[in-house]
Amino acid sequence: MVRILLHGCGGAMGRAVTDIVNGTDGVEIVAGVDLKQNGESGYPVYGSLSDVTEEADVIVDFAAAPAVDGLLRFAEAKAIPLVLCTTGLSEAQLARVRECAGRVAILRSANMSLGVNLLLKLVQDAAKVLAASGFDMEIVEKHHNRKLDAPSGTALALADSLNEAMDGAYHYVYDRHDRHEKRDPKEIGISAVRGGSIVGEHDVIFAGADEVVTISHTAYSRAIFAKGAVEAAVFLAGKGAGLYSMADVIASQS
Repeated sequence: MVRILLHGCGGAMGRAVTDIVNGTDGVEIVAGVDLKQNGESGYPVYGSLSDVTEEADVIVDFAAAPAVDGLLRFAEAKAIPLVLCTTGLSEAQLARVRECAGRVAILRSANMSLGVNLLLKLVQDAAKVLAASGFDMEIVEKHHNRKLDAPSGTALALADSLNEAMDGAYHYVYDRHDRHEKRDPKEIGISAVRGGSIVGEHDVIFAGADEVVTISHTAYSRAIFAKGAVEAAVFLAGKGAGLYSMADVIASQS
């Protein structure tokens, strides 16, 4: 039995993870941490990590960026592997994640779904053919009106995948309203849309002369992210120190 400590259990993603775990054999949530408690969770919920007394094999985090600093200190001190799903981290926080991964297992992914992680590979293959032939590359992401960070972590991961395929020759442009100049052939445009209850949509657009190729992913519910996070938790429990990704989870299942 894999014992999970759920950090950010009171949010929408925390509740989705709880639902997935309740329907999955071999895993259980032994405790949750959140400043708010929304309804009956079926496990004890604490307002602070320092109050947790239950033993856990792995932490699953769906909280907020400001809480990540304390979470990393806790995981490191307790030597508990961490599935880090919170996005919008600063460069300093990302550096701290890499540092902590030298002492405890951390799995970090901008997106926990199987489809998006396949998309990261598909866009690389497309870029090597299309961008190399002069196609412009643009990313458009859409999310609900409560999402705090923009662009999304997934959009940035997609941009990084494209850039990696092109040997890092591109730079990112996030806003064009004050730009009065021709588009740079070596830029990747990233646009964010916020509205309604959109769970998550990502379009990677390759625009060439007289033709456009678009590779898209649409999330219809948060369950796909929760399922991926639980699979990541099962994978990470018992792992040695290091920085892991969903690609490692997918490889272990093939």
